[in-house]
Amino acid sequence: MKIKFLMAASVFALLAIVGIGATIKLDAEALLDVNQVLPHEPFVISSGARELHSTLAIADWHTDSLMWLRDLLDHSDQGQVDFPRLRQGNVALQVFTSVTKVPDAGIQVTNNPGEGDKISLLAFADKWPRKARDSIYERALYHAEKMADIERRAPDQVVLIESAEELERLLKRRMSGEDVIGAVLGTEGLHPLEGSIENLNGLYEAGYRVMGLFHFFDNELGGSLHGMSGEGLNTFGTEVVKELNRRNIIIDVAHASPAAVEDVLALSDAPVVLSHTGMRGVCDQPRNISDELMLKIAEHGGLIGIGYFEIAICEMTPESVVEHIRYAIDLLGVDHVSLGSDYDGSVATPFDVSEISVLTHIMLERGFSEREIRAVMGGNTLRFLANNLPPM
Repeated sequence: MKIKFLMAASVFALLAIVGIGATIKLDAEALLDVNQVLPHEPFVISSGARELHSTLAIADWHTDSLMWLRDLLDHSDQGQVDFPRLRQGNVALQVFTSVTKVPDAGIQVTNNPGEGDKISLLAFADKWPRKARDSIYERALYHAEKMADIERRAPDQVVLIESAEELERLLKRRMSGEDVIGAVLGTEGLHPLEGSIENLNGLYEAGYRVMGLFHFFDNELGGSLHGMSGEGLNTFGTEVVKELNRRNIIIDVAHASPAAVEDVLALSDAPVVLSHTGMRGVCDQPRNISDELMLKIAEHGGLIGIGYFEIAICEMTPESVVEHIRYAIDLLGVDHVSLGSDYDGSVATPFDVSEISVLTHIMLERGFSEREIRAVMGGNTLRFLANNLPPM
């Protein structure tokens, strides 16, 4: 389950009282013991899978790594993603999402009230800038600045992708042998707008090009899959979707209520992505929307990103991830399935990003065609981004 802040709230409160956080940086990720990789024996990858995997252009729709204290340019034994491990996994492009609010009541799969905010405790513990401790909007800008700083420090390793033209340049660099990785910024909900569409300007200028409308609670745009209302888009949500279309910002309907997904599909001129999920027909959990609604997303030209976390896939194994991929291809068609790990989202996973070749291995073992593997592992995501990012 995402963000175990309730477990450590009293610890953070005590630290605030005694003032320890004012003098040292704490590692909230370690304190909360989140983003674990389940213990396992080393995966055995066939020579055929290794060879095929080395030729793939791998892309993933969702990791929350910017939320944590780690320097993502350094290899770490903590968490599930950093750039050295992305390179080990042969990942070409990763969407990095900004988590900016968690309600006081914690997070459940259904019926979450939206009151309060425990991200302020994380921001205090890890010494985010003061304005980012108090403002949801400023937290999103802070996460974008973290990625901009990574790019400034290692332009030969990381490039922030904001347009289809920049994506094309990235892929040409990789084809010429450069080991550079593209990063795209996304939001985990649009509560950073703080009710003002004008804040879209700042988020866009900071580099955000994929915007999830909701997280685990209802917000100013309408109803979350996990909220109290079950409503669709309201007037403000409708205004925001139109503006996202106008700016060629990709809409992510992960965590949106079924009514909100229906409203987005009826309103949006562009296809949408559901960035991290499982398939209800394999894992009958309320975290996963119905097959019927998945089909509507696909029929609208959209993409489904298959996650690696328990409430989405039920069985915590790489084989289960592949089972969801197979089901999704059979239901939706090969052109509508992709990867959406939810790495570093306070979830345990059966493998980290350096070990992602295990999916290639299992898919080959189970008779997936090379076209299916190339499409799911990144081809579909890169095509979708090329077609839907701002041109330049």
